[in-house]
Amino acid sequence: MATTTHATGHHAGDTPGGLQISADGHTLDLLDTIIQRGEVDFRFRILGPDGHPVTAFTPIHDRELHLIVARRELTGFWHVHPERAGDGTWSVRLNLPEAGAYRVFTDIAPRDLGRTITLGADLAVAGPYEPEPTPEPSQTYAVDGYEVEIEGGLAPGEGRQLTLTVHKDGKPVTDLQPYLAAYGHLVILRAGDLAYVHVHPNGEPGDGVTEPGPAITFHAHVPGPGTYRAFLDFKHGDVVRTAAFTIVADHH
Repeated sequence: MATTTHATGHHAGDTPGGLQISADGHTLDLLDTIIQRGEVDFRFRILGPDGHPVTAFTPIHDRELHLIVARRELTGFWHVHPERAGDGTWSVRLNLPEAGAYRVFTDIAPRDLGRTITLGADLAVAGPYEPEPTPEPSQTYAVDGYEVEIEGGLAPGEGRQLTLTVHKDGKPVTDLQPYLAAYGHLVILRAGDLAYVHVHPNGEPGDGVTEPGPAITFHAHVPGPGTYRAFLDFKHGDVVRTAAFTIVADHH
């Protein structure tokens, strides 16, 4: 069970998460800002208001820190969980096969702060780079024999409901496995500035109400108009897979 809800104080008018390397006295300190393609040992620290590494965190969805890595064009997405050494240095094996511009996000709740914040920093992967457009909107996404369909939309400054339905080989999946205290995790990023949107799952495993599929419902509040990319992590057959969707939020 998570010891805190995945929530922040970001509402209309506030700066969206992930746009700043430093916020509320805490700073994301990457040990390397340029890395090579392929598998690397990626390391970083979270520095507190005193400039020293933070080692006390309140878990969010069963983890002290969630690391999100995304390509600038939002054509690649990784959600991983680094391990923290005693000196406050986090490390994780990352495999980024393509050169280009990336953004790194850390979802954390430093114990001295008492709430969740998202910090973001740029990361470059060396090598020949061919920029790609953000994918066009689509209602469905296929991955490993699974098909995920999205219903609902996004509206600037308004909370909206998104429902993602998982099928496998044409049949509804009704035995999704809990992953980090939920049946699915959704991260939404805005194309152009990569504003990070916190998304709240409706219900949780074991609450006596939430069904293990095929539908997973989320509440999303986006900071303004634009094109967004929504990434769903879901677990089935002991494997976590990711489905991705492009959604346009406008005032209509």
